[in-house]
Amino acid sequence: MASRILASLFAIVFVVAPLTGVAANAKTSSGAARSKVVALDLAAGDASSEATLRLRGSDTRRQLLVTAEFEDGATRDYTRFVKYEVKPANVVKIDTNGFVTPTADGTATITAKARDGAIGTLTVKVEDFKTVTPINFQNQIVPIFTKTGCNGGGCHGKSGGQNGFRLSLLGFEPAEDYEHLVKEARGRRLFHAAPDRSLLLMKGAATLPHGGGKRLDPDSDDYRLLVRWITQGTPYGSTNDPVIDRIEVFPKERTMALGAEQQLAVMAHYSDGHTEDVTRSALYEPNDKDMAKTEETGLVKLYQQPGDVAVMIRYQARVAVFRATIPLGATVTNLPIARNFIDELVFKKLKTIGMPPSEAADDSTFLRRVTVDVAGRLPNADETKQFLADSSADKRERWVERLLESPEYADHFANKWTSLLRNKRTDPKQTRMTYAFHGWVRDSLFENRRYNDFVRELLTASGDVAQNPAVAWYRQARETTMQLEDTAQVFLGQRLKCAECHHHPFERWSQQDYYSFAAFFSQVSRKASPQPGDEVVFAKRTVASGTNKKTKQSVKPAGLGATPVNLSADDDARQALADWMTGSENRFFARSLVNRYWKHFFNRGFVEPEDDMRDTNPATNPELLDALAKSFAGSGYDLKQLVRAICNSSTYQLSSIQNQHN
Repeated sequence: MASRILASLFAIVFVVAPLTGVAANAKTSSGAARSKVVALDLAAGDASSEATLRLRGSDTRRQLLVTAEFEDGATRDYTRFVKYEVKPANVVKIDTNGFVTPTADGTATITAKARDGAIGTLTVKVEDFKTVTPINFQNQIVPIFTKTGCNGGGCHGKSGGQNGFRLSLLGFEPAEDYEHLVKEARGRRLFHAAPDRSLLLMKGAATLPHGGGKRLDPDSDDYRLLVRWITQGTPYGSTNDPVIDRIEVFPKERTMALGAEQQLAVMAHYSDGHTEDVTRSALYEPNDKDMAKTEETGLVKLYQQPGDVAVMIRYQARVAVFRATIPLGATVTNLPIARNFIDELVFKKLKTIGMPPSEAADDSTFLRRVTVDVAGRLPNADETKQFLADSSADKRERWVERLLESPEYADHFANKWTSLLRNKRTDPKQTRMTYAFHGWVRDSLFENRRYNDFVRELLTASGDVAQNPAVAWYRQARETTMQLEDTAQVFLGQRLKCAECHHHPFERWSQQDYYSFAAFFSQVSRKASPQPGDEVVFAKRTVASGTNKKTKQSVKPAGLGATPVNLSADDDARQALADWMTGSENRFFARSLVNRYWKHFFNRGFVEPEDDMRDTNPATNPELLDALAKSFAGSGYDLKQLVRAICNSSTYQLSSIQNQHN
């Protein structure tokens, strides 16, 4: 069984990255030009649609992107393969990597010229170059510490700091960083009379012994910005200053060839609507270092390995993801019949990556596979003989239906769900509760109770096990932290544990998000039950709220990324949680379930691990994941219909025997 599943992963490539096989030859971003360049697209991040690129102030920078189109239709990042020219030359300067720095007010034209003559142009206008603007500590200084690694977990960002100097992890608490740097130890790390002689800069530039080595180049923009900040009196910034809202990467995705490279541009969007180029200040990290490497300038370089790779971009607690698909390059023809939308999107992915699927599985293979997957058992001899002798066209669909209506289906999936929901005996007195909870889960599956109703009944359960077996979940998830973390991880695919103490380093969830989510469970209380060894769970009559342990402030219940809800003492906040979780605007609920079930049938989810569906861990086939989630929600959260759609697809029914390409 294990070998069949493992082999099927390579037969069904849409869930596999990286791939192995022949070199790419599709019309993609190529590592080498194969024909003449016919067009150059010169753009600057999200300003590509503007006729003129505007740079305001002397601190503004902009990363240009140049994309070449060849005669054969292929495209390639040409940012580092063109010659740049600026006229007039005194307005801006541009390096060989396409990075633009203003030098004076005025208007200029940047021309990018390929070796074979293709040209792209962009008009640039610089304004307010000589205007001196106050520096904002949070927006401009803290990112320097993150980029240089000073506030990392292995340096001054670790608990307790390093050698008497402490910064918040990855700059998530800028107000604390300001206190430690500017006011702690009588401000000894900064020398306003001679900024270059500040301990901060001398250690950072390694002109004084520094355990972390050289982190700043005295000739860099970052060093000069720190000098200006100290010269200005080390301001923190005004309460009216804009704060960062999100970051965006350009391009967001590309189909590329083996060994190709792609320059990225990263734009930060602020609360007042303006944007800034933060390409040189962001951090870049590929999810598979055997497939790609990144440079501090935002350049992504691929190795000789086909597949899918994602690059996480992080800046000021905000994240974005660039995705690259590197085709295997084989011609995909004679695909199986697309039986439903699953097949359509899988075959679309196979064509994109240039990987032909294996042949369809024979009847005996299908029978064994689906019976094990759906019912958790092998087909018996009589079932096998009957199925193989059946010549009707719909026999596979009818067998799937028979399995779904069998007690074994409910038994098999009940074992999986009760394991996820921590149903175990830690005391002999809990035997009755353990069996009652398992029976409730099993009956819910056998009756095909809607998944949203199943989750609602579980989370809002009150009473004792004799009255309401679902309440047994609270026997194991006794603490509020376990209740909220299990709820988020099992039903939403979101891991919140890190956010209890600090901002999640690879996600957007903060301590405020954590304790606001915890507030939904703040009313859960217990009292003794007449049944020996049992207890009664109830929601006490009080207004649901929580306390942010960092700020010590009270917080209202709120879903992840959602607006806080206003509840009275008569409201059970868990009902509000269930409303939000199963609401149409919550994109986590359905996606988490279909990803978990996809893994059950293919041994690998669209997202791995299946309960770590953060933005920086993108799906291998996001289009199919979203389509399955939409279909599942549209069916009324019908679990059997989801299983039916997967098992009746040609994708599921492919053979695990590899061909020359997979």
